[in-house]
Amino acid sequence: MLVLAFAAPVSAADPPYFVTYTHHMEEPGSLELAFENLVGRPQAGERFLGSLLEVEYGVKGWWSTEFYFSGQGTRNDSTLFTGYRWENRFRPLMGEHWINPVLYVEFANLSGADKTMKEVVGFDSQSKQNTPNAEARVEKKREIETKLILSSNFKGWNLSENVIAEKNLSNEPWEFGYAVGVARPLALKASPRPCRVCIENFRAGVEFYGGLGTRHQFGLRNTAHYVAPTVSLELPGGTTFQISPGFGITSASHRFLLRFAVAYELPGLGRYLRRLYR
Repeated sequence: MLVLAFAAPVSAADPPYFVTYTHHMEEPGSLELAFENLVGRPQAGERFLGSLLEVEYGVKGWWSTEFYFSGQGTRNDSTLFTGYRWENRFRPLMGEHWINPVLYVEFANLSGADKTMKEVVGFDSQSKQNTPNAEARVEKKREIETKLILSSNFKGWNLSENVIAEKNLSNEPWEFGYAVGVARPLALKASPRPCRVCIENFRAGVEFYGGLGTRHQFGLRNTAHYVAPTVSLELPGGTTFQISPGFGITSASHRFLLRFAVAYELPGLGRYLRRLYR
C-alpha cells in the first residue's frame, strides 16, 4: 500500500472496495492490519455499528490468508462479539492477464447477531437485523463461502466481478450473491514533488452488490441490492483510509449504509521474524 511520491506511473493496485475482491494479493511475508466499520439502521429498528478487525498475511505470491474478528453494538440494546472468519485466496495464474481469476474459500463461525455485512447473499434483508441481540446471538452460523473473482486492469482502471456461493453447514440450501466494482486513481502519474496528500494517492470508484436468492429460489425477487461510491487515501508509510456511503435500491435493502476503515501494512514482517529467530 506504500505510495512513492516520484514522477512515475501510479500502480492500479488496491482499489478502494469494501465488498468486492480483486486479483491483487498481499505481498509475500507482509502483514496488513485493518479496522473496518459499518453504520446502518433498519427501517423499523435501532442504529447499529458493526466492526471487523482484519489480519491479512501474504503466504506466497499466489496465496493470501486472512482472519476476521467481528462484533457489533446496537443502540438501546447491547454490544457483543459475534464471531470470526478465516479466508484464503488463491491466484492460479501469476503475471498480469486480460482477466485475472482468483479462487476464494472462507469458513465463518458467527452468531445470528453479526451485522458486519461483509457480503450480501440469498435473501439477506434489513428486516433480519431488527431481532434483539439477546435472541439473535443464540443462532449459530457455521458457513462455507466460495467466490470466483475475476479482475482486470486497463489504463489505470480496475474492473472486478465476484460470484458468491455460501452454504450454511446445517441443512440449508446454497445462497448466492454478487459484487462488482470499478475504480481508478484520480491521477495516473505521481507528483514530481514530495507530498503526503497528493491527488495520485486518492482512488475512487463504485461498487454494486446484492443477493441472488438460493438454490431453490434463484433470482432477484425479494433480494437486497446496493450501489456504493467509495474512495481511499493511501499515505506514505503504509496507512490507508477508506470511506463508502451505500444506498439501497430495493425494499429489502437498508436505505443507507456508511462504511469506513483504516488499514496499516507491515511489509516484510515474515522475513524479519525469520531472521530474528534464527
